[in-house]
Amino acid sequence: MKFYDREEELNILEKNRAMSEKRSVFTVITGRRRIGKTSLIERSKNGEMLYVFVPRVNESTLCQQIVKNAMTDLGIELTDSGKFRDIFRQLMEYGVNNNYTLVIDEFQGLEKIDSSILSSIQELWDRYKQKTKINLIVCGSLHSMMIKIFENNKEPLFGRATSKFNIGPFGTDVMKQILKDHCSSYSNEDLLFFYAVTGGVPKYVELLMDAGATSAEKMLDLICSRDSIFLTDGRELLISEFGNDHATYFSILQMIANGKNSLKDINDATGKDCGAYLENLEKKYNLLRKSRPMFSKENSRDVRWSISDNYMRFYFRFISSNISAVERMRFDLLRKEIDKGFAEYSGKVLEDYFITKAGEEERFTSIGSYWDKRGENEIDLIVMNERDNKAIVAEVKRNPKKLNMNELKRKTETVPELKGYDIEYRLLSIEDM
Repeated sequence: MKFYDREEELNILEKNRAMSEKRSVFTVITGRRRIGKTSLIERSKNGEMLYVFVPRVNESTLCQQIVKNAMTDLGIELTDSGKFRDIFRQLMEYGVNNNYTLVIDEFQGLEKIDSSILSSIQELWDRYKQKTKINLIVCGSLHSMMIKIFENNKEPLFGRATSKFNIGPFGTDVMKQILKDHCSSYSNEDLLFFYAVTGGVPKYVELLMDAGATSAEKMLDLICSRDSIFLTDGRELLISEFGNDHATYFSILQMIANGKNSLKDINDATGKDCGAYLENLEKKYNLLRKSRPMFSKENSRDVRWSISDNYMRFYFRFISSNISAVERMRFDLLRKEIDKGFAEYSGKVLEDYFITKAGEEERFTSIGSYWDKRGENEIDLIVMNERDNKAIVAEVKRNPKKLNMNELKRKTETVPELKGYDIEYRLLSIEDM
């Protein structure tokens, strides 16, 4: 699959590379695994680059690999003492007279090899950065670790980055363009399934497109196949994040994926207080989002939890819930479960699609959903522009026949905060994707 999007990120990297011709620049890139961090860096390559991947090995083995790559990529011979500190010092010294890019991928792995490595990097960076011309790029996919390393003021590398950004999934327009490029006759059912199972994560998008899986039927065929990474990626990506607590976190994610979205529902199902776990999943692991009804106070306890990553939501709703079928290689049973439950499941996905799309396209000061305390009046989407005194109020249904304009207007009249606004009403279904 060809390279799509990322113009803003490429511009940042090129600006930083140009700055590094005068003095060293330290760029931190974060983003979940499979999001395309390495591809982005390769795409931005301009001049000499040394790429270092941090695998799960000991320090001596890592140093051997860096020495080998330095000879291949830069044509320089480093002295290998088996200590990362010595290797990094030599690379900094090479940067005194040479402008080059040094990439350290899966950077958070350095702390697992030896936590003192980060202190060594901080010391050497502070000593050499003014007299070197290095474009240092570090990237990592373990959200909790990268946050700890660069945003905790007690950590040695806090405040050292000159540039930081996070890579997110493809936007809705890009996803539509990708699907159109591979199948001009795609249907909105295909687009909804595509969005539901990939969420715009480039690796999943690429796997489907390269396999010619451009229809919902073909995508499902690929997902429910013996060698499909869609069946294993959820567990593999999160085990390293959660460690010994993975069973509890997995249970909570599976409950949320199956519709238990309040703290009370989750506590009742588990028999214990899960508040701390939910906060960790939101703030530390970046896997959940907390929603309150629009116009409610920031400290309102009327909170609904949802999985923020579409693939993870799909994994915990259908794959993890049917793991016995996967382990017995009864992919026919798994497929039946997805076929049976997808229509209902995708209704919420469609709401999220339109919320995301509105956020990409509309001028707004706030955006979200509304529900009253009794749960009697719910509005799927409200887009506010307080500067222009305008609002968009929308109802979202998978089936357009179930949309009701009169009911939407009635619900809107129950929201006092919308009084006085110039309101545009929209009825949105799968036909409007």
